[in-house]
Amino acid sequence: MKPPYQITDKILNLVVSISEKLGEVNANHLHKPPTELRKKNRIKTIQSSLEIEGNTLTEEQITALLNDERVIAPQKDILEVQNAIKVYEKLKEFNSNSLKDLQIAQSILMYGLIEDSGKFRTKNVGIVKG
Repeated sequence: MKPPYQITDKILNLVVSISEKLGEVNANHLHKPPTELRKKNRIKTIQSSLEIEGNTLTEEQITALLNDERVIAPQKDILEVQNAIKVYEKLKEFNSNSLKDLQIAQSILMYGLIEDSGKFRTKNVGIVKG
């Protein structure tokens, strides 16, 4: 049985164009994890990276800070987390190849914690045990 239409070059080109656009839409959705997953990843990243520096806040406390809730903890630890949250909010604005953007990010991270945030060190530092 013959269809009640003819398949022309124009129809084939339109089908190809529609298929390409559907592929683009599907690909865009594949690379965006659900909002809740992104939030959990952000919390885990903040907690684990600050824990290396001696921060004592738990994932639950960091979640509370993200939700603008009060947390009982050392003020320094709270400030470190609040600063990390601010950097994450601005992450898309930074150019990863820009030294100036690196200094701005470091300035935000260390705001209120050290005097010369956002500046290069002029003295040697080291990590010691004990």
